[in-house]
Amino acid sequence: MRTSNPIFSRWGAARDMGRTDAYVRQPVGAPISGRPTDDHASNPYAPGAPPSAQAGGVVTMDDVVVRTASTLGTAALTAVLSWLLLPVDEANLGRSYGIAVGAALVAFVLSLIQTFRRSPAPALILGYAAFEGVFLGVLSSTISTYVAPGVVVQAVLGTFAVAAGVLIAYRLRWIRVNQRFTGFVGAAATGFVILLVTDALFSLFGAGHGLGLHSGALGIVFGIAGIALGAAFLAIDFRQVEDAVSYGAPREEAWLAAFGITLTLVWIYLEVLRVLTLLNSDN
Repeated sequence: MRTSNPIFSRWGAARDMGRTDAYVRQPVGAPISGRPTDDHASNPYAPGAPPSAQAGGVVTMDDVVVRTASTLGTAALTAVLSWLLLPVDEANLGRSYGIAVGAALVAFVLSLIQTFRRSPAPALILGYAAFEGVFLGVLSSTISTYVAPGVVVQAVLGTFAVAAGVLIAYRLRWIRVNQRFTGFVGAAATGFVILLVTDALFSLFGAGHGLGLHSGALGIVFGIAGIALGAAFLAIDFRQVEDAVSYGAPREEAWLAAFGITLTLVWIYLEVLRVLTLLNSDN
């Protein structure tokens, strides 16, 4: 695998995919043997297996880095623009909130469409990033203005710190993404979402603060759990990228990697922002 990126350059360096050889498809988390095979059932990207990765070239780590930077850059740009162009003062708060909620709904729909598509659509992925950025910009501006000034910068730095920590731990193999790890994360995510929905339902039907997951010490603990869960998903994203490059996946798979990483980083940012907001509001 060849890449000019200094962070990713060591990923799978012994398994250079500059050629179109097929590689044995192992279960997630298992070591990759690196020997050629014609087992198309095991490796869907083997030469001659439909669809062939050779039509548009095979994905490289540089492809993933560029697509991810484009997606995150789009989200960051629209977040900054919405912060500047959608004021959250008393005169414009309602309008800005309405636009933010509408953008969040559009982003959610676009993400669902892309999730259920068999192939990545760059327009959908970039559209999701753009609308998600609008929502994040208004939300961040509101929290910074009315709740905890300066917390947004801390949340951004915290998100980068979590991502860097997961990447280092993954590269050093302190985190081993295997089937057991993936299953545990999936189960934990299911429980997390069920708690969120239950909390929302309790709040909706007049139970005050619901289960208390958005305030006080319990809210902080729940937010930290959300950050840990996001970090686990990020490790899974890294493993999927590594597998795609090692198995010679089509170049378009880089957009799927960018989409998954962006979703995970947005999750982590929101959870870090929630924890920091609660910590600052308690002081």
